[in-house]
Amino acid sequence: MLLCLRCLVGWIFRAFGSRTDLILENLALRQQLLALHAKRPRRRLTVQHKLFWAVLRKFWARWQEPLVVVTPRTVVGWHRAGFRLYWKWLSGGRRAAGRRPVAEEIRALIFRMIAENPTWGAPRIHGELLKLGFDLSEATVSR
Repeated sequence: MLLCLRCLVGWIFRAFGSRTDLILENLALRQQLLALHAKRPRRRLTVQHKLFWAVLRKFWARWQEPLVVVTPRTVVGWHRAGFRLYWKWLSGGRRAAGRRPVAEEIRALIFRMIAENPTWGAPRIHGELLKLGFDLSEATVSR
């Protein structure tokens, strides 16, 4: 009797509630049904299921109500793992720190210029290399 009364009150609140909430709740329940009826030896949630719940958590305030298959703590964990993965990808895409390596042909050119023009110093050789289109510092030439 109490269960029927609870269902009736819940139905009345849903009938007069926001249509967006109802649509999102139906979407969440259908997603859980898809996860339960997966044709695998063991029921595991795929990356798409986890991504769905992480996005739903981001855009819907009442995302915890229709949860049956997983707990809210699990969904928050997936969201945090995705955030960590995003920042790892964002910060790891840069080249290594430090000085760029100098190509062997540029080194050979520097040594040849020094041998053929012994009176030239590093600033003059650096200027000539810049005119030729090589982008390197004067300290690299003097080394």
